[in-house]
Amino acid sequence: MEEHKDLPSSSHEVKTLLSWTSAGRPFRKRGKQYYLTSILIMFLVEIILFLFSQYMLMLVVLSLVFVAFALATVPPRNFVYRLSSEGITIEDHFFLWQELYDFYFKKREGIEVLHIRTHSLIPGELTITLGDIKKDHIKSVLLPYLPYREVIRSTFMEKSGDWLAKNFPLEKPSPRAQTEKVAS
Repeated sequence: MEEHKDLPSSSHEVKTLLSWTSAGRPFRKRGKQYYLTSILIMFLVEIILFLFSQYMLMLVVLSLVFVAFALATVPPRNFVYRLSSEGITIEDHFFLWQELYDFYFKKREGIEVLHIRTHSLIPGELTITLGDIKKDHIKSVLLPYLPYREVIRSTFMEKSGDWLAKNFPLEKPSPRAQTEKVAS
Protein backbone atom coordinates (compact mmCIF):
# COMPACT_ATOMS: atom_id res chain seq x y z
CA MET A 1 0.00 0.00 0.00
CA GLU A 2 1.06 3.51 -0.71
CA GLU A 3 0.93 6.33 1.86
CA HIS A 4 -0.47 9.69 0.92
CA LYS A 5 2.30 12.14 1.72
CA ASP A 6 0.19 15.22 1.02
CA LEU A 7 -2.21 14.42 3.88
CA PRO A 8 -0.89 15.10 7.38
CA SER A 9 -1.20 12.00 9.57
CA SER A 10 -2.18 13.99 12.67
CA SER A 11 -5.09 15.85 11.02
CA HIS A 12 -7.62 13.28 12.26
CA GLU A 13 -6.06 12.79 15.65
CA VAL A 14 -8.31 13.79 18.54
CA LYS A 15 -6.36 15.63 21.22
CA THR A 16 -7.57 16.20 24.76
CA LEU A 17 -7.08 19.89 25.48
CA LEU A 18 -8.39 19.94 29.05
CA SER A 19 -9.98 17.43 31.40
CA TRP A 20 -11.30 17.79 34.95
CA THR A 21 -13.76 16.42 37.49
CA SER A 22 -16.31 18.67 39.15
CA ALA A 23 -19.79 18.66 40.67
CA GLY A 24 -22.66 18.11 38.27
CA ARG A 25 -24.45 21.29 39.37
CA PRO A 26 -23.90 24.22 41.72
CA PHE A 27 -24.85 23.18 45.24
CA ARG A 28 -25.17 24.97 48.56
CA LYS A 29 -26.33 23.32 51.76
CA ARG A 30 -29.58 24.86 52.97
CA GLY A 31 -30.58 25.61 56.52
CA LYS A 32 -33.80 24.94 58.43
CA GLN A 33 -35.14 28.38 57.59
CA TYR A 34 -35.13 27.57 53.86
CA TYR A 35 -37.26 24.47 54.37
CA LEU A 36 -39.67 26.12 56.84
CA THR A 37 -40.21 29.16 54.62
CA SER A 38 -40.75 26.94 51.57
CA ILE A 39 -43.31 24.82 53.43
CA LEU A 40 -45.18 27.91 54.63
CA ILE A 41 -45.34 29.35 51.11
CA MET A 42 -46.46 25.96 49.77
CA PHE A 43 -49.27 25.73 52.35
CA LEU A 44 -50.44 29.24 51.48
CA VAL A 45 -50.53 28.42 47.76
CA GLU A 46 -52.21 25.06 48.48
CA ILE A 47 -54.98 26.76 50.49
CA ILE A 48 -55.62 29.26 47.70
CA LEU A 49 -55.71 26.49 45.10
CA PHE A 50 -58.04 24.42 47.32
CA LEU A 51 -60.45 27.36 47.60
CA PHE A 52 -60.59 27.53 43.79
CA SER A 53 -60.93 23.72 43.48
CA GLN A 54 -57.68 23.36 41.54
CA TYR A 55 -56.76 19.91 42.79
CA MET A 56 -54.40 19.04 39.92
CA LEU A 57 -52.48 22.26 40.43
CA MET A 58 -52.22 21.40 44.12
CA LEU A 59 -50.45 18.17 43.12
CA VAL A 60 -48.16 20.09 40.77
CA VAL A 61 -47.17 22.53 43.53
CA LEU A 62 -46.57 19.67 45.95
CA SER A 63 -44.39 17.81 43.43
CA LEU A 64 -42.37 20.97 42.62
CA VAL A 65 -41.65 21.54 46.30
CA PHE A 66 -40.63 17.89 46.63
CA VAL A 67 -38.16 18.25 43.72
CA ALA A 68 -36.79 21.50 45.18
CA PHE A 69 -36.23 19.78 48.55
CA ALA A 70 -34.58 16.78 46.88
CA LEU A 71 -32.20 19.03 44.93
CA ALA A 72 -31.43 21.09 48.03
CA THR A 73 -30.78 18.03 50.19
CA VAL A 74 -28.83 15.65 47.96
CA PRO A 75 -25.41 16.92 46.86
CA PRO A 76 -24.59 16.32 43.19
CA ARG A 77 -22.16 13.62 42.13
CA ASN A 78 -18.95 14.50 40.33
CA PHE A 79 -18.90 14.51 36.53
CA VAL A 80 -15.91 14.12 34.24
CA TYR A 81 -15.59 16.96 31.72
CA ARG A 82 -13.24 16.82 28.73
CA LEU A 83 -12.51 19.44 26.08
CA SER A 84 -10.93 17.97 22.96
CA SER A 85 -10.06 19.09 19.46
CA GLU A 86 -13.38 17.60 18.27
CA GLY A 87 -15.76 18.87 20.95
CA ILE A 88 -16.88 18.59 24.56
CA THR A 89 -17.52 15.38 26.48
CA ILE A 90 -19.64 15.43 29.63
CA GLU A 91 -19.65 11.95 31.14
CA ASP A 92 -21.01 9.82 28.23
CA HIS A 93 -22.46 12.70 26.17
CA PHE A 94 -20.40 14.18 23.36
CA PHE A 95 -21.04 17.53 21.65
CA LEU A 96 -19.23 18.51 18.44
CA TRP A 97 -17.95 22.09 18.14
CA GLN A 98 -20.32 22.56 15.17
CA GLU A 99 -23.29 21.85 17.47
CA LEU A 100 -22.26 24.55 19.93
CA TYR A 101 -22.93 28.27 19.54
CA ASP A 102 -21.02 30.38 22.11
CA PHE A 103 -20.02 30.46 25.78
CA TYR A 104 -20.06 32.72 28.81
CA PHE A 105 -19.45 32.53 32.56
CA LYS A 106 -21.87 33.21 35.40
CA LYS A 107 -21.70 32.83 39.16
CA ARG A 108 -24.41 30.64 40.74
CA GLU A 109 -24.59 29.75 44.42
CA GLY A 110 -21.14 31.33 44.81
CA ILE A 111 -19.62 28.95 42.24
CA GLU A 112 -18.24 29.98 38.84
CA VAL A 113 -20.19 28.18 36.10
CA LEU A 114 -19.46 27.86 32.38
CA HIS A 115 -22.53 28.12 30.12
CA ILE A 116 -22.23 26.89 26.54
CA ARG A 117 -25.20 27.56 24.30
CA THR A 118 -26.12 25.04 21.59
CA HIS A 119 -27.63 25.51 18.14
CA SER A 120 -30.40 23.00 18.86
CA LEU A 121 -33.32 23.74 21.14
CA ILE A 122 -32.60 20.70 23.31
CA PRO A 123 -30.45 20.86 25.45
CA GLY A 124 -30.20 24.58 24.58
CA GLU A 125 -27.40 25.20 27.06
CA LEU A 126 -24.69 23.14 28.73
CA THR A 127 -24.02 24.14 32.33
CA ILE A 128 -20.58 23.11 33.53
CA THR A 129 -19.12 23.77 36.98
CA LEU A 130 -15.44 24.68 36.88
CA GLY A 131 -14.20 23.08 40.07
CA ASP A 132 -10.48 23.83 40.54
CA ILE A 133 -9.92 24.98 36.94
CA LYS A 134 -9.37 28.72 36.46
CA LYS A 135 -11.87 30.64 34.36
CA ASP A 136 -9.12 32.22 32.22
CA HIS A 137 -7.60 28.81 31.43
CA ILE A 138 -10.90 27.41 30.14
CA LYS A 139 -11.52 30.64 28.23
CA SER A 140 -8.15 30.34 26.45
CA VAL A 141 -8.91 26.71 25.50
CA LEU A 142 -12.42 27.47 24.19
CA LEU A 143 -11.67 30.68 22.26
CA PRO A 144 -10.25 28.98 19.13
CA TYR A 145 -13.48 26.98 18.80
CA LEU A 146 -16.33 29.16 20.14
CA PRO A 147 -17.02 32.89 20.46
CA TYR A 148 -17.00 34.32 23.98
CA ARG A 149 -19.87 36.54 25.15
CA GLU A 150 -18.81 39.01 27.81
CA VAL A 151 -22.30 40.39 28.33
CA ILE A 152 -25.42 38.23 28.25
CA ARG A 153 -28.73 39.97 28.64
CA SER A 154 -30.87 38.47 31.35
CA THR A 155 -34.22 37.13 30.23
CA PHE A 156 -37.47 38.27 31.83
CA MET A 157 -37.62 35.04 33.84
CA GLU A 158 -34.05 35.48 35.16
CA LYS A 159 -34.76 39.09 36.12
CA SER A 160 -37.98 38.04 37.84
CA GLY A 161 -36.27 35.21 39.72
CA ASP A 162 -33.43 37.50 40.84
CA TRP A 163 -35.94 40.12 42.01
CA LEU A 164 -37.91 37.52 43.99
CA ALA A 165 -34.76 36.05 45.54
CA LYS A 166 -33.53 39.51 46.52
CA ASN A 167 -36.80 40.83 47.94
CA PHE A 168 -38.26 37.61 49.35
CA PRO A 169 -35.34 35.37 50.38
CA LEU A 170 -36.21 31.89 51.61
CA GLU A 171 -33.36 32.06 54.13
CA LYS A 172 -31.21 34.77 55.63
CA PRO A 173 -27.79 35.07 54.03
CA SER A 174 -24.95 33.67 56.10
CA PRO A 175 -22.44 36.11 57.61
CA ARG A 176 -19.81 34.77 55.19
CA ALA A 177 -22.02 35.61 52.17
CA GLN A 178 -22.56 39.13 53.52
CA THR A 179 -18.81 39.72 53.82
CA GLU A 180 -18.33 38.43 50.24
CA LYS A 181 -20.91 40.95 48.97
CA VAL A 182 -19.15 43.80 50.79
CA ALA A 183 -15.76 42.72 49.39
CA SER A 184 -17.00 42.67 45.77
